[in-house]
Parts: sequence; C-alpha cells; structure tokens
Amino acid sequence: MIIDLKGMETTVLPNFKGGEKEYKAKMYFDGTTRIMHGTLEQGASIGYHKHETNSEIIFILSGVARCLYDDVEERLTVGQCHYCPVGHAHSLINASDAEPLIFFAIVPELKAL
Repeated sequence: MIIDLKGMETTVLPNFKGGEKEYKAKMYFDGTTRIMHGTLEQGASIGYHKHETNSEIIFILSGVARCLYDDVEERLTVGQCHYCPVGHAHSLINASDAEPLIFFAIVPELKAL
C-alpha cells in the first residue's frame, strides 16, 4: 500500500495539544493508525501530553527539535528518532530560530484485547 503524503492537503492545527503557534501536517488515518508529515515553524510547538491509548514515533527530517519526555529534555537532530510509548508523556518544540522543524510521525492505537 502506498500512502502519498505529498499529494495530501495540509491540515493546520493551531495551539495543538496546548502548544505554541501552529502544527501543519499532511495526515493519513485508517481508523487505527495516524501517519503524518509535520511542520513546526520557528517558535511553534506541540504541547505536553500523555499517550494513554497509543504510542508515537517521531523521525526528524529537517531542523532541530527539543522534546520533553516524562519531564526530561531531549534534543533531536536530523536522522534521530524519538519514541513515546503508551503511558508516557512528551512534547515537541522547534528549537531553531532559523528554520522550520520537519518530521515524520506514526501514532498507532492499541487494540482492545
């Protein structure tokens, strides 16, 4: 199955999860898993939130990010991956004053047993 994110419309989410400015994303959702190509401009962030029913994997494509992961700060650069398993909390912040943060994220929902 091919998912053509580049051909999808961009969704703009202001103050996503309580973050600053806008989160822009091209998203695919099949009812269980979200696959996203996201952008945070300078000064933008995704607010701190807990993953109760899913996990999240974020791969940095361009820029520099700061993550708060269970209240510990992590710095991510191009080619690095951040993983937030179910039951944990995180945020994502564009740490650059000069360029957007571009990333690829996957959020799979847990299936009921």
